[in-house]
Amino acid sequence: MKHHVKDMELAPAGRLRMDWAEREMPVLRRIRERFAAEKPLKGVRMSACLHVTTETGNLARVLQAGGANLVLVASNPLSTQDDVAAALVAYDEIPVYAIKGEDNTTYYEHIHAALDHKPHITMDDGADLVSTMHKDRREVLESIVGGTEETTTGVIRLRAMAQEGALNYPIIAVNDALTKHLFDNRYGTGQSTLDGVIRATNVLIAGKTVVIAGYGWCSRGIAMRAQGMGANVVITEIDPLKALEAVMDGYRVMPMVEAAPLGDIFITATGDINVIDVPHFEVMKDGAIISNSGHFNVEINLPALEKMAGHEPRVVRPFVKQYVLPDGRHINVLADGRLVNLAAAEGHPSAVMDMSFANQALSAEYMLAHAQELERRVYSVPEEIDQAIAALKLEAMGVNIDVLTAEQRHYLASWQEGT
Repeated sequence: MKHHVKDMELAPAGRLRMDWAEREMPVLRRIRERFAAEKPLKGVRMSACLHVTTETGNLARVLQAGGANLVLVASNPLSTQDDVAAALVAYDEIPVYAIKGEDNTTYYEHIHAALDHKPHITMDDGADLVSTMHKDRREVLESIVGGTEETTTGVIRLRAMAQEGALNYPIIAVNDALTKHLFDNRYGTGQSTLDGVIRATNVLIAGKTVVIAGYGWCSRGIAMRAQGMGANVVITEIDPLKALEAVMDGYRVMPMVEAAPLGDIFITATGDINVIDVPHFEVMKDGAIISNSGHFNVEINLPALEKMAGHEPRVVRPFVKQYVLPDGRHINVLADGRLVNLAAAEGHPSAVMDMSFANQALSAEYMLAHAQELERRVYSVPEEIDQAIAALKLEAMGVNIDVLTAEQRHYLASWQEGT
């Protein structure tokens, strides 16, 4: 079996950590039991480009239990947990191509290894697999049935492809599921981002001014957790509605150029380019800490910062590079501007990834069953899947809810009764 991982001797530790994570993933466990019995993915070649973490490892086991012939590669050069990659190869015989810290060339060699598998189904996080296929490996499109996409940034890219008529097969946007973005993006990103900042720096959050770029679901979670730890939170936005919501939630809202002199810690989560740029670096405090929790490392203009400094940064802690500007100010960048929660910490807690990856597994099953009916565009997760996952999660948590009576259902479906 072909693979490319850092060290196979790490496999026992990876297996233990995957088993530990699985305890917090009851929905995925239930899906795995059904998949093992029914084999809905039997004979299906799947290529998954995801963050190779303990939670992803458990998703891979579910897909394999369902009969899939799976190849897994990393969706970010710094997000791989090397012990998990080794464990999936050693114990589950899943070909994995992922090494934490791999360079850009190796990263795309791994993407191509996934495409060499000639998948029927793609499972992406950021759309690098899909975009590489459409740009450089169009022969692979012949075998494709459909795909799924995990994250906001990837969905944005795929919808742009669909709008231009460039997307050649249907894809389900897992990120659109309520059981994904309301929980994974808010509670998962909120906790794991602050975890990454703290692990990288060991700074006290309380009393600091934390500037958060964007107020989507990820940023809402980050703001909520930062405020809960005693930070003074400032939000920057370009959307009037989201900015208004941030104000109503009790945060200060202002343009980034006004927030830049105030911030002690900066966290971007917008999915856009150069959100923190030269005009902001020019007025930041000495010692400012800059990090990113968006999918790609483009939100912080690092080439411009390095040009301003006039030298290579020095590594002052693992995952902390320090740039010294001509006026003597120090600016500290975490994790090379990549996802700080996965590069410097362990990513989202497994309890929220349980729902996100349940959406991935069930969406892959749905895609196989319905691909012939679907057009070449991006679809939201069907509501029945969302509802089923929420019900399974509540059941696993021991929470019961009310059920409508026949009379109540009739009332909600009728229009005759009024005041």
